[in-house]
Amino acid sequence: MAPALALVGVGRRYTQGEGHIEVLRNADFVIEHGQSVALVAPSGSGKSTLLHLAGLLEHPDDGEVYIDGRATSKLSDAERTRIRRLHVGFVYQFHHLLGEFTALENVALPQMIRGLSKKEANARAGDLLSYLGLGHRLTHRPAELSGGEQQRVAIARALANAPRLLLADEPTGNLDPRTSAHVFGALTELVHATGVAALIATHNLDLAAQMDRRVTLRDGAIVELA
Repeated sequence: MAPALALVGVGRRYTQGEGHIEVLRNADFVIEHGQSVALVAPSGSGKSTLLHLAGLLEHPDDGEVYIDGRATSKLSDAERTRIRRLHVGFVYQFHHLLGEFTALENVALPQMIRGLSKKEANARAGDLLSYLGLGHRLTHRPAELSGGEQQRVAIARALANAPRLLLADEPTGNLDPRTSAHVFGALTELVHATGVAALIATHNLDLAAQMDRRVTLRDGAIVELA
């Protein structure tokens, strides 16, 4: 089976004045299905760039990004969007939930957009939210949920369409340490239960230690940490 994500010889640079900043240089990286990887690096080192490339939100300047063994850099924007919608889930530092909808509806909507019936989407949404300890909060809107509950709904939404790859950018960055640990634990449990591959950017070394692997960015390369 092909890896969920593979970067081969990837380079990414940005123009600044008459010169350029090289964020990634000949970077290689692989995540297998069911594997969780913590991306631990200081601000400004290129974490967001790496996540954007992995999620097909940006094009590499050099090299290739493979999703499930498929080269993506030369695909049309429409096809890249289709892969992103069907095979990649995103969790951000802020939950970005739709305030007028309930927790159940926020998780069901992506599935209905994909083509599932309302009944099927609600059933899967309920299962995911219950797994994350929110079975008693299905009908609550985001404003009625705590920060940790909101972020768990966001995690359920990201996994609603059974993506092959989950990308998270500081998903617990806005939470207090106790809530952060609870949400992160729920996230890693769900990653292993579903078999999704996960790349999670975090500054929290204690949380990173719970994951299968840890990597950082150094001089444009993706480097494994012990």
